[in-house]
Amino acid sequence: MSAVVALFGPTASGKSAVARALIERMDAEVVSADSAAVYRDLPVLTAAPDYPARLVGIFPLTHEVSAGEYQQLAHVAVDEVRDAGRMPVVVGGTGLYLRAALSAFDFPPAPEPGARARWASAYDELGAERAHALLATSDPAAAARVHANDRRRVVRALELSEAGASLAPVDDRLWADDVRHPTLIVSLELAEDDLERRIHVRTEQMVERGAVAEAARAWAQPLSNTARKVLGLEQFATLPLDEAVAAVVAATRRLGRYQRKWIRRVPHVVTLAADRHPEELADEIVALAGARERLPRR
Repeated sequence: MSAVVALFGPTASGKSAVARALIERMDAEVVSADSAAVYRDLPVLTAAPDYPARLVGIFPLTHEVSAGEYQQLAHVAVDEVRDAGRMPVVVGGTGLYLRAALSAFDFPPAPEPGARARWASAYDELGAERAHALLATSDPAAAARVHANDRRRVVRALELSEAGASLAPVDDRLWADDVRHPTLIVSLELAEDDLERRIHVRTEQMVERGAVAEAARAWAQPLSNTARKVLGLEQFATLPLDEAVAAVVAATRRLGRYQRKWIRRVPHVVTLAADRHPEELADEIVALAGARERLPRR
């Protein structure tokens, strides 16, 4: 049997329902791979599962999260579940976090306190071209990948260079070939119109469950840059309701297109049509996890 099951899919494709069905059928525990779900106090906006899951609601909204920090926590969580004799089911729609949880690839470290603000000030003082030239001196490979006018990435590259890391990966292989444990990667797929319908329904349900009040409370507090990016937070906190709903639906559709494009680049993924009952999908995943056969390329 696979040592780890990973469940990916666009937002609103039904991952949580399938994950629930999986833990009812297997001696399993869910490890979340969602960059929004790590924050507490946003259960509606982040669609936090109503069953126990690791790495859900672990940080305050003031915490700046990096993929490297998440990776360390995810590796510990996955290994603890396996050491307890259970099946880790890594569930999420954040591709970078899914990769971090499964892969042996080392992600760049989290920035030192104040480093990002310091390099951002340096970029503004030096100007785009001189800041990029400084990067070219300290990390030519990263400079070759980043345009001088891309302030955010130049700042991050300088920050990483100072920490002894690089924005340019040493290994550009499709990462599923270096997973830490034998892993069954399953992607849920829906037709475009079906996914769009689900996104509309999901957004309306968020409103009914109190997304506006939740967002307003959070927006009035100090927020980290990564917390501010939680989809729906700014929209529901700052826009009239009709505009907020339309903006969240549009943003979720864009995210869904990106998620579908991202998973197509990963080899050895089993794609399952998600227009079926979660229980049926879970049964199929359980059978695949126990098949002990090489997963086909798509």
